[in-house]
Parts: sequence; C-alpha cells; structure tokens
Amino acid sequence: MSDRDGIFAGPNPFAIAQQWLDAASETEPNDPNAIALSTVDGDGLPNARMVLLKDIELDAFVFYTNYESRKGQEIAQSGKAAFVMHWKSLARQIRVRGTVEKEDGLTADAYYQSRSLKSKLGAWASHQSQPLTSRASLMTEVAKVTMQKGADPERPPFWGGFRIKPLEIEFWSDGAFRLHDRFRWSRKHVDQDWEVTRLSP
Repeated sequence: MSDRDGIFAGPNPFAIAQQWLDAASETEPNDPNAIALSTVDGDGLPNARMVLLKDIELDAFVFYTNYESRKGQEIAQSGKAAFVMHWKSLARQIRVRGTVEKEDGLTADAYYQSRSLKSKLGAWASHQSQPLTSRASLMTEVAKVTMQKGADPERPPFWGGFRIKPLEIEFWSDGAFRLHDRFRWSRKHVDQDWEVTRLSP
C-alpha cells in the first residue's frame, strides 16, 4: 500500500501496535494500556468492559482475569473476543477481533508473581461477577485469604491469562474534517499472511 507511511508504516501489525502503545505511554495520564473488551453470551448478546492489556506478543494480545468471571465464561464458550484501544491524547485507536486461547502456564505464573501482594490476595478473595452481599463481606474474605495464603500466595487455578490471536486489526488516526485514516489488516486464519486495506473514514 503506497500511502501507508508515517505512523502506519511497517510490515508487522503487532510492532505497529507496540509503537502506538509506547507513544501513548508518554501522553496518556492514566492506563494507556486500557482496552474495551467485548464478548458475547450464549444468546449472542454482547458485553463490554474495560480491562488492562498486559502484553503484545509476536502474534497475540494478552490480558489476565478470573476465568470464572462473565467474560471468562463467555470467552470459554465462544472462543472469540474483540477489543478497542483509544487514546484521546494521540487521536488514535486500534480495533482487534480474533480467536482466544488460555494462557494458563509459566507466563501467567510469572505475571501473577509480579503483582502486588494485595492484588494477589484480591484475586483469591473475589468471586468475580458473582452477587456480593456487601463490601464488608468482601473485606472479610480478603482477611481470611490473607491468613490462609500468607505473604507468597500461588496463582489461583481459576485466574490466568487470555491470548487474543487476531483475524483483524484496524489502525485508525483522526483526520481533519473527519477524513480519518484507517487501515485494516485481515486474514481468514491465524497462520495466514495479512491483507492490508485502506478503509474510507
């Protein structure tokens, strides 16, 4: 694509995404790695929520959560997810759609160990997405888990990562008079080469 230059240039969409995230890390006041993650339930009704993207790998995007949460259950059922990252300070966004696999091994262990102790204990204490009688009951559970797990808790078996392997990645940058620049990278299977298309604003 002859006019895919500047911030859109390069043969690797994951490298471009990392460059954009690095740039946002210099300008966004809070959570430049925040993504609006979308899943669907068994009836096809969508759900969206903000989570933190924790890694851009060579071929995937990774975040972590409770597998028993609503998003965890919906991903397990469909095997698919989508997300958007938007940076107001850069006037850019990235949209991703793809298949999802669990990251339930050493990489998840290493990330869990990098978290603060309170976050580790919170992962054990919270029955994410389940009804909660009161905040006091949650704090009671945190205190109980703290007594049980001590200062070096292992990663809960119900908590870990999800790796999104994209079938589509769209890079968007704001343009004057709403004449935005959009490039979509697409493929039918994760082992295929990318096709890049410029899209109308």
